[in-house]
Amino acid sequence: MQYPTPQILTLPQRLLAGRSRSMTFAANTTGALWASVMPGLLQLPGRVGTLLFSGEVYKDVDFFKQFNPSEAFTKWAAVEVASAANIPLGLETLEVPEGLYAVFTYVGNPAEATPFYTYIFTQWLPASGFVLDNRPHFAIMGTKYRNGDPTSEEEICIPVRRA
Repeated sequence: MQYPTPQILTLPQRLLAGRSRSMTFAANTTGALWASVMPGLLQLPGRVGTLLFSGEVYKDVDFFKQFNPSEAFTKWAAVEVASAANIPLGLETLEVPEGLYAVFTYVGNPAEATPFYTYIFTQWLPASGFVLDNRPHFAIMGTKYRNGDPTSEEEICIPVRRA
């Protein structure tokens, strides 16, 4: 399968608010995480825009070098907010610093994205002239995102720096 070439963009600093939980790729509980926080995120005071953010925070940049599907990472279900003031009890914030990202457009059922991510980390990244940077990874889900739909679209943002 032919995957799209990413845009290399400097993305602005963002403050996200939502919920996080530790999980692994082998025991992925993303659906339960989103179910625990929706629809409250849609009415969050101080929300910026209408986008949803599915984020991942890995312990370091070596997480994917010797990939172990049982290794834990922190998964986020969030929206962008203007400030951390007035965030309701039970929600957390994540500051995503400004930085360089490889931004891929993924089209397809989100549950079937494993080959796409495999391509990014095993083919595109080693040949790109970039290396992973230790910042949050995230997907931006806009109006074309449809969970479980083969025509769904989202932007996959991988933090990089020049090798």
